[in-house]
Amino acid sequence: MQIQIQTFTVHKRFPLTISRGTTAESSNIWVKIQHENIEGWGEASPFSIGEKPQTTAILQQALQQVAPTLEKFTPLDRQQIEQVLIAAQIPSAARAAIDMALHDWMGKKVGLPLWQLWGLERDRIPPISVTIGISTPEAAKQRVRNWLEFIDARVLKVKLGSPEGIAADREMLMAVKEEAPRDALLYVDANGGWNLPDAVKMCDWLATVGVHYVEQPLASVSAIADLPRLYQQSPLPIFVDESCFTSADIPKLANCVHGINIKLMKSGGLTEAMRMVYTAKACGLQVMFGCYSDSCLANTAAAQLAPLADYLDLDSHLNLIDDPFTGAVMNGGRFLPNDLPGLGLGVIPGGVIK
Repeated sequence: MQIQIQTFTVHKRFPLTISRGTTAESSNIWVKIQHENIEGWGEASPFSIGEKPQTTAILQQALQQVAPTLEKFTPLDRQQIEQVLIAAQIPSAARAAIDMALHDWMGKKVGLPLWQLWGLERDRIPPISVTIGISTPEAAKQRVRNWLEFIDARVLKVKLGSPEGIAADREMLMAVKEEAPRDALLYVDANGGWNLPDAVKMCDWLATVGVHYVEQPLASVSAIADLPRLYQQSPLPIFVDESCFTSADIPKLANCVHGINIKLMKSGGLTEAMRMVYTAKACGLQVMFGCYSDSCLANTAAAQLAPLADYLDLDSHLNLIDDPFTGAVMNGGRFLPNDLPGLGLGVIPGGVIK
């Protein structure tokens, strides 16, 4: 099989600020695997959590180095390919791009969308949340209005963990609540921006104002030590993101969280994401699928597994002004994969990939 690697840059309609900083654009990588006149597509997008940040340059170099080694395989050799990539210590986002492309190829080979090939039901897909980044109260209100002009947003995920402290978090959250539709659901993601005392205070307070869950309230470095204490005191369900990369991380978290956030770039692709779903369910945990600065390509790949999710946070591509790809589409607040084979992807006519 042959592997092609191409970078492309996407720009956010509205820059996103979380506890770790602000992003306005991202240079991602488009991977194409060709075999038997069938082409499978995957995407690698950079992210900065974990021991080693996965930059575009690092991902591109890793993919270029491993591509010649993979040419002797076929897209049906996914188990062998996964073992080669892990042994070569290829970053997870690069593995994800290859794994996506292999699955896309397989679906096209048999002529079925992945969700159908796996026997899943699109009717079970929950609505997606749209994200409100850290900002001033007035800017947060404007961001809610912007989303409502663009999409019938009924689920809002509010980024907290402001460097200005929990008083600023509370003020911003109330501004969002004031501007949001009355029937909107509110979720909170602190991206590890609180210490334990502040997390306890915020979980208590957020429960009184109608928030449904809190994601990554504690920094990943302190989460294992402090999560059990927060778990015992919090009236809200606790999800983890930065503290959970693969299925191997789940058992040690099972007794101190209520759910995990699976991202293809963290997990290394759909293969490991599926393992994570079943490991989490076996441990009695709920499952969310999330994203980084992913285009419609990677989010469509995650949407193939969406019938297995309790929550979906796959909105990154909706905030892009130059997403070159088409795939899953919004329908009634839900992000639904189509009936095309594989991932069901296409390129927007006239779209430019640089």
